[in-house]
Amino acid sequence: MSQSIDQIMRLAPVIPVIVIDRVEDAVPMADALVAGGLRVLEVTMRTPAALDAIRAMKAVPGAVVGAGTVLNPAMLKDAIDAGSEFIVSPGLTDKLGEAAVASGIPFLPGTANAGDIMRGMDLGLERFKFFPAATSGGIPALKALAGPFGNARFCPTGGISAATAPEWLALEAVLCVGGSWVVPSGPLDPVRIEALAREASALSRH
Repeated sequence: MSQSIDQIMRLAPVIPVIVIDRVEDAVPMADALVAGGLRVLEVTMRTPAALDAIRAMKAVPGAVVGAGTVLNPAMLKDAIDAGSEFIVSPGLTDKLGEAAVASGIPFLPGTANAGDIMRGMDLGLERFKFFPAATSGGIPALKALAGPFGNARFCPTGGISAATAPEWLALEAVLCVGGSWVVPSGPLDPVRIEALAREASALSRH
């Protein structure tokens, strides 16, 4: 793999969490996000269009395209076969973790508590998604979790907005945040997406 998960997380302060229903929206959406400065694109595997969208977005210059909502080894294989450059999951199971590590692909597993993080560390992982961030105790919870795990770094996702992202990005343990606000639901509006991406890419990190 060309980049580690750490390098990918440092490319931009916000990773757009994309739920895509129409494959034809994939390229203009990715073009708008990359033009706005958000190069790392997480396409969630929640829709039938997801795999084809990953294939299409890979053709956009500068885009680093990965799959999100990967739940098991079968979905992992499908995502890798579609050309995903990184994998994000909402949680961490032994089966998925072992399969992802064995594949060698950059992997960002979801964690919400100390046990999840320890399970990941047993697999040699030190980069995690904190999910669902807002309802898992928010910033105080992540601060408390980061204490015992000094080498761990996080991408909080879930319930984060343009207004709250700066508070998360101020934490030393946070490398980036995941957010769906940069890709609003409804008809595709590349001009608005690029403007939202530009604002998000300008957010400062600690």
